[in-house]
Amino acid sequence: MVKITVGIDGMACGMCEAHINEAVRNAFPVKKVTSSHTRKETVILAEREIPEPALLKVITEAGYDVMSVNWAPYEKKGLFARREKIEN
Repeated sequence: MVKITVGIDGMACGMCEAHINEAVRNAFPVKKVTSSHTRKETVILAEREIPEPALLKVITEAGYDVMSVNWAPYEKKGLFARREKIEN
């Protein structure tokens, strides 16, 4: 899995967060997407990488400005994820 953190300018409220979340969910097969207007970021969890130009286009067309995009491998955290790792 991959964790994509997108810095976004232009979000002012919870409705802005919901607007971005919906745009991302409708455009890409994602596991989870959460946005925060106070942190000015959207965090996306996906099984595979999303093409950056396509991601930028979706967010820009929704009416927001992308400030940064950071990619990182994502490893599930929690009790069950740790147990699976120990068994392997």
